[in-house]
Amino acid sequence: MFSINPLFPDQVMGGAPKHLQNIATHLGHLGHQVTVLCTQRADTSEPFKWGPNVDVLPVLRFKQPFPQPYAAPAYDLAAAFQDVAEHLAHADRFYMHDGELLFPPVFRHVPTVVSLRDNVYPETILGSFLFQGDTLIAISEYSRQLYLSTAGRFFPELDERMRVIPNGIDWEHFKPTAPTGVLDYLSVNPERDVIVLHPHRPEPSKGLEQTVEVADRLVHQYGMNALKVLVPRWLDTVFSADLRAYYEGIQQRINERGLQDHFIFHEWLPQELMPQYYSLGAITLALGHFVEAFGNAVYESLGCGTPAITARVATHRELLPDDLLNKVHFGDVNEAAYQASEIIREGRRTGPATLEYLHAHYGVKRQLTAYAETILNARTHPELQYRFNPIGPETCFRLAPWCYEWEGGFFHDFNATHVPITPLSTLLNKHPAGFSYADAQAAGVSLTQVNVWYRDGYLIPMQSETLE
Repeated sequence: MFSINPLFPDQVMGGAPKHLQNIATHLGHLGHQVTVLCTQRADTSEPFKWGPNVDVLPVLRFKQPFPQPYAAPAYDLAAAFQDVAEHLAHADRFYMHDGELLFPPVFRHVPTVVSLRDNVYPETILGSFLFQGDTLIAISEYSRQLYLSTAGRFFPELDERMRVIPNGIDWEHFKPTAPTGVLDYLSVNPERDVIVLHPHRPEPSKGLEQTVEVADRLVHQYGMNALKVLVPRWLDTVFSADLRAYYEGIQQRINERGLQDHFIFHEWLPQELMPQYYSLGAITLALGHFVEAFGNAVYESLGCGTPAITARVATHRELLPDDLLNKVHFGDVNEAAYQASEIIREGRRTGPATLEYLHAHYGVKRQLTAYAETILNARTHPELQYRFNPIGPETCFRLAPWCYEWEGGFFHDFNATHVPITPLSTLLNKHPAGFSYADAQAAGVSLTQVNVWYRDGYLIPMQSETLE
């Protein structure tokens, strides 16, 4: 197995490494010998075990901290590819977590399964275009549509090698849990404080600025003076000047709004304490514009009984029906604050219908069984054949899966913008299966304008036979 991110024996740095650990340990418990190659850091360079039959070797020297792992000397990259090749010389299967080993010749001779864990980072995106393995796993239908609409335009057979395996959550672990040990890490009093959770990485797209705005309204508009917002401090802060500057900017915003007594930045928590952490909250906020491939925190929180409010961005539009999860359009902090105030005022907890849906669709046993079946049954295949389809009179265009239309206009996940485009709305309503250049001209829209929408990412091109 391969991870371009560093891994740890007793810390989980986000959703992707957590699922890699679950998959690896599951195969280990089935009796398979699993070796995980990952990037080393100054504080993690010694081999360790994740459990029976699972060895983790932090030997690769991709650049740290993330992002831009390939911003490393050529000799470090060559050594990393050499290390992978050495291990694959004796391997029966290769599993690449996140698609970020961007040198396919190293693994072409071994049955390979790749799962893509995000829709944003350039190494993962490029990995989708370089895929030549047995199975490409998407972790949501949204992500599958994104890959098919991009890399799939050049590889017609890609759809046949894709499989959607949604993230699985251990509902025996993520359930309402009494906050005992977690209080040793947090300066809160659950008997007195109204606790709001922001359990995300420190990236602007993860919504911390929106959480500050909502907290401002909850305190100063809705009178919630006992509000405490909990924000984990990322482990990489000590290694990154950019992260330290980001936290300083957020702290300035907090101070400007007189919220310094309402925000608590705490250390990164051990994974076993997360159910206690989620259970503490009155509500969890996920109001950023990060284009999630899944977004675990929202659903783990719900499993622990704590309602969540998410922005209608990417996969959060689809994983739970609208009547089972509070959603707002990105940037609508007034609506988010109103919904949060109602949830807090009523003491609302996760409803039984939401829990039933989560348990039925996103259980860990279902996920791990699917991964084991996919990896163990992987076979080598001929290379996917590249096909070039010119864009011309036969091309039809439809709305990209990363956009949606509402009364506020078109929202574009990757731009994080709401833009009213009346001519485009008219065309799509008249031609729901897709429109051609001729259709656009008949509606008074120029070819130039259609091409602008295409290049700006609102439209994806299809050949006419795709519509049949």
